[in-house]
This record gives sequence, C-alpha cells and structure tokens, in this order.
Amino acid sequence: MDQFRGLFSKLDQNDDGFVSMSELQDEMRKHGILSADGKVQNIIESYDKNKDGLLDYKEFLGYMMDRERKWKIHFHDLDKNKCGVIDQEDIICLFKELGVVISKPNAKKIIQMMDKDSSMTVDWAEFLHHVILNPVDNIGELVSSWKHSMVFDVGESRAMPIEFPEEASGFGAWRTFVLAAGLADAVSRTVTAPIDRLKTQLQVHGSKAFSQGFSEMRAGGLRSMWQGNAVNVLKGTPQSTLQCLIYAQMKAYTQSSTQQTLTVQQRFGLGCVSGAVAHAAFYPLEVLKVRLNLQQAGTYQGVVACARSIYRNESLSSFYRGFKPSVLCMIPYAGVECAVHQSIMNWARNHPTYNSDSKLFFFSFVAFASGQITSYPLAVIRTQQQAQAFSQDSRQASGVLQGLLGIYERGGIRGYYNGMGASFVRAIPCALINYTLTRTFEDLVS
Repeated sequence: MDQFRGLFSKLDQNDDGFVSMSELQDEMRKHGILSADGKVQNIIESYDKNKDGLLDYKEFLGYMMDRERKWKIHFHDLDKNKCGVIDQEDIICLFKELGVVISKPNAKKIIQMMDKDSSMTVDWAEFLHHVILNPVDNIGELVSSWKHSMVFDVGESRAMPIEFPEEASGFGAWRTFVLAAGLADAVSRTVTAPIDRLKTQLQVHGSKAFSQGFSEMRAGGLRSMWQGNAVNVLKGTPQSTLQCLIYAQMKAYTQSSTQQTLTVQQRFGLGCVSGAVAHAAFYPLEVLKVRLNLQQAGTYQGVVACARSIYRNESLSSFYRGFKPSVLCMIPYAGVECAVHQSIMNWARNHPTYNSDSKLFFFSFVAFASGQITSYPLAVIRTQQQAQAFSQDSRQASGVLQGLLGIYERGGIRGYYNGMGASFVRAIPCALINYTLTRTFEDLVS
C-alpha cells in the first residue's frame, strides 16, 4: 500500500488531499503518455463516488487496485522466461508476436519508460506504476501507446494520410485498416477537391486561374468544381497502400538484418524508393486527374473517355508526361520533411509542455510545409508538363531546366510557387478529416 500512497501524494500537486483531472493529465504527459484525456474523464466518472469531480485517496485506491488485478496476469504473460521482470528480449518477443520487427535500441527505450531504478528491467511494481498512469485496456492498446510515445517511424510522407499501424498483425487487421483509411481518404479528397482543383489551375494558369475558374463554374455549375475527383479518389488509397507495403517490407528486412533503429539516411532512402515505385505504378491516373481538372465543361465524358482521347490523339508516353520532375520533386520533399520532422519530434519528446496531440500535429504541419517549400517548383513543372497538348496557357517545356527557366521568364520567383497557398489550405482539413474518420471507420468495419 505504501507505493499507492506515494503515487497519490505525487499526483496531489497542491496537497489538498484530492487528485483532479488536470493533475492526473499533467503526470501522464510527464511520462510521455498522450491521447489519454478521454480515458482520464472515464476514470474520474467511474471512481468519483460523491461526484465532486475529484478523487480522494480511497476513491483513487479503488482505481489502483482494479488496475493491479487487471494487469497482474498480463505482466506474467509478458515475462516470457518467468524471472519476475520484463527485459528488452521480452519486449522484442511481444512485438514479434504482433507481426512487428522492433530493434533493440527501441526496445531499450520502452524499458526505460518504465524502469525506475536504472536496472534495465521492469519489475511488477514498476509495471503497475506505468499502467496506472497509462489507462489502456489491453496489450494491443499498451503497444499502441508505446508506439505513439516513441514516435515510431512509419514512412516519411506525412502529406500522405495513410499509415499502417505497427501493432496490426494478420490479414484481418490490415484489411480493416486499409478499408477504414481508404474510406477516410476518399471523404477528405472529396471535401477538399475544389481547393485541389484551384491549386492545379494556379500551377498552370497563374493569376488567370481565378477568372477562368469562375467562368467554368458559370458554364458547368457548382458540380464542375469536382471535375477529376473520381480519378483522384481512385488512385489515392491504392497508391498509398502500395507505398506503405513496400516501405514496411524494406524496413522489416533492414531492421532484421542490422538489429538497429533505422538511421535518417536509411529512412530517407526507403521512403524515396517506396514512393517512386508506387508513384510510377499509378502515375497515369495523376495525368488523367490533371487533364480532368483543367478541362472545359463537357470536353470529356468521364475518366475512360479522357484516357481514350490521350491514347488516340497523343501517345502512350503522354501518360508519363512530367514524370521526371515528379520523381525529382520527391527527393528534396522527403529529405527535408524527414529531417525537420525528426528534429522537432525528438525535441518535443524531451519537453512535456509541447508533447500534446495538437502541438505534435502543428509540428508535423511545419515539417510538411518545409518539404513543400523546397520541392514545390518541381511540382509546378510536373503539372505544367502533364497539361501540355491540352491547355493553351501551358508552355512547352521539354526538360526540368527548361521548365524552371520558362517559369522564371513568365512569372519570376513567384511563378515557382503558384498554388502553394491552396496546397497549405487544403492540407489542414485533409489531415484532420483523415485522422478523425480513420479511427471512426475502423470501429465500424472491425
């Protein structure tokens, strides 16, 4: 009981004899436990017998003893060699059972999250202290919270909303996540389609995009703002899924070979390779999306008609127009975003004040913006090359260097960033919709 009394006294920061919701949340954040606000509310509501919004020692003791009964059996399950403590090999074995390869340095970090006496092992008292402050309901949620706290890398393209959970194992879990993330991705793309179309028009037409957009909307109605959205939705989830699959397989192979955490250079390389392969596989759909975004109302009667027109009137190579600057665009984007994101997250993990979901989301957006700024000129060239032989306003540019010079001649430095504001505006609601709906759809389809 002494350890329970000691923990209660530590949580009771103002020594008033009660533990409040804010005091419990503060202590959780100090231990790197995020996204627990809803469960803290449930703890208060379940154990606050007199409904005063606070927990006295007797009420909090009830919670701690319930956690002790619930997690005693899990502790023995985690202790594979039955030596009375959990060590790095037990953590590696747990992740392996869930179909995830974890390096020894990451297993060590998880142990250090719970280890109070620097023994590099976790006894029952230390484990109980951890699960009291980490209100998860099962082993799967516990592993998920470790992943979230450690900011395990899951790929470098944070502009891509899809990421496979590391704790998912088996075909059913992956199928559930892909379906949930695919539905969320389709909704987010559809909601933000008018902004995405405006970005494409700005990249090709510059300042003329607004007047041209209004005239097209008068001719084709409000529905014209969603031209090209169907093919955008069609390519989004499969491309993201393929990239994640390739990245996950290469990452697992690399970590199993080296038994080390991936370095920045390795993550950058794996991100570029997986992104390039997936991008190449679905690039023709990207070309179709741009053509449909820029069409005058009634030019094409759907995606198939657009593809048939390109094949008949141009050539098969037109489906890969702008591919070179598109691939080159990925290198500075992935590299800069990776470096900025990792630096900020490493700093935030050591500063509990900044270690909250909303602030981590903001930091991720800073990394996304940094990558966009460095790679955006190549994205503009890609879109203009995709639109060639279709848009009267787009100029022929046979190569990347010629494209850069042509944009500068027509619009100066500003021309390299046409549409970037729209890209930033679209990124925020797109990410929020994906984050919220993926978890909602996971509950519905599981």
